[in-house]
Amino acid sequence: MSDGNADPNAVRDYYDYVDDEAYEDLYALFSEDVVYERPGQEAIEGKAEFREFYEAGRPLEDGEHEVVSVVAEGDTVAVRGRFSGVQGGETVSFGFADFHEFDDEGRIARRYTYTDRDTV
Repeated sequence: MSDGNADPNAVRDYYDYVDDEAYEDLYALFSEDVVYERPGQEAIEGKAEFREFYEAGRPLEDGEHEVVSVVAEGDTVAVRGRFSGVQGGETVSFGFADFHEFDDEGRIARRYTYTDRDTV
C-alpha cells in the first residue's frame, strides 16, 4: 500500500452501487486480491469470493446506506453511517463503520466492516 491513494468518491460510489445492485461497477472498485473482513466471520479473500458474497451470500436482502461521515487519509477511507433494510425477512436498521484501504493502482484492496448489531 502506498501513501495518498485514498479515494473518498470511489467509496461513496461503493454504497450507491451496493444499494442499486450495480455489481459490475462495484467489482471494478476492488483489486483482484481484495480481502473483506467482518468481526466473527471468515474473511472473504479474492475477487471470486467477493463476487460470490455479493451475488449469493450477503445476508442483507435489500436496503439503503446513509453515509454520515467520510474521512480520508493516506491510503484509507473511513466511513460512518446507517443501514436500513431487510435481513431474513425482517426490517433492520443499524449503524456501521467501514474502512477501505487502497492499493497502488487506486483499487480497494482491504475492506473492514463493524456494526452495532450482533449479526450481519
